[in-house]
Amino acid sequence: RRIPATMAALDSGIRVPAFAYQALDNNGKTQRGVLQGDTARAVRGILRERGLNPLAVDEVAEGRKGASPFARRGLSATQLALLTRQLSTLVAADLPIDEALAALSEQDDNERQRALTVALRARVMEGASLAMAMADFPDSFPEIFRATVAAGEQSGHLARVLDRLADYAEARDALRQTLLSALTYPLLLTLVAIAVVAGLLTWVVPQIIGVFENMQQSLPLATRLLMGLSDFLRHWAWLLIGLVVLDVIGIRLALRREAVRFRWHRLLLRLPLIGRLTRAANTARAARTLALLAGAAVPLLDALAIAAQVVPNLPMRESLRHAAFKVREGSGFARALAESKQFPPVALRLIASGERSGELPRMLEEAAAQQQRDLDRWLGVLAATLGPAVILLVGAMVLFIVLAILLPIFDLNQMVK
Repeated sequence: RRIPATMAALDSGIRVPAFAYQALDNNGKTQRGVLQGDTARAVRGILRERGLNPLAVDEVAEGRKGASPFARRGLSATQLALLTRQLSTLVAADLPIDEALAALSEQDDNERQRALTVALRARVMEGASLAMAMADFPDSFPEIFRATVAAGEQSGHLARVLDRLADYAEARDALRQTLLSALTYPLLLTLVAIAVVAGLLTWVVPQIIGVFENMQQSLPLATRLLMGLSDFLRHWAWLLIGLVVLDVIGIRLALRREAVRFRWHRLLLRLPLIGRLTRAANTARAARTLALLAGAAVPLLDALAIAAQVVPNLPMRESLRHAAFKVREGSGFARALAESKQFPPVALRLIASGERSGELPRMLEEAAAQQQRDLDRWLGVLAATLGPAVILLVGAMVLFIVLAILLPIFDLNQMVK
């Protein structure tokens, strides 16, 4: 039988490929999953023995090009943080890497994550290191993960490195969630406000103001403006929407050019509140990345090169690359960063203190935490400001609409009197 043969191969350390499958059960429902077997034909046989009719069987253990669609698609930030934490816990319990990955694949309900862990285990069973296995799936594991895991494997402290990497992934995911939660409410409020005002101007206002069009008297300026705006939206709304769509497409195409994107990112840094938020978010990400890599004994120049890749703001990314150049020439790290004038002074002082005391990883982590606190504080201020501001703006627009409708009525009352 095929199953015992496969298990014997696994126990002996022989590579057993992993295959992602799609099959129909007896009820006609599509079943998806991952199985290990000698060949795709053997996996189809296993599926038939289980009462399934195989539709597609694709190998997931051949790296990026031959991998299953489940394994090729990258993990989300939340999935990556959870996978790293689970792997860290199992390795800290003195479980071998292949057994830890096998345990993760057995308990995973997510098809993409399960296919990925099976593929990683297959590569490890071939004799590859965990870092080399991760390199086959760059869409799921960024370079910082691969470099950190490689350093942990070389130093023999993989469990501790994975634990720090799990903390890093969770902190990065928490930062993303903080940004999303702070901006979601004002954005939804703005969209609802636009929809309400547009509905009033295109459907409600024309029916009410139509009464005044046959009156032989001059209408107030506010009423004439409202009528003109309502007519424009009813007849030319499609043009307005088209222009907005074209502007969005044009901006996205322009931002694909690095020179345009660089100028845009530099402008963001100069804006009063947005600049502070952008600077804090990018500094926190860079400092946390450098703390992780420095703690894993990755050389500072390599750590700076990796940290520059995870910083989305181009001027700050260029500052990190310039700092790497200065460090290579013999300059101090904090001094090299200070020359760019892109990073907050508090973070620079903490980094300088870490250099002097020989505790650079800990002070980098402290700098990241301090910038995270600053970011949370200013995001709270932004969320608390934008919500009432949008409400006041909508209230002012509704007040204008109501006054524009009521003014002709007041004039009629005066004429009757």
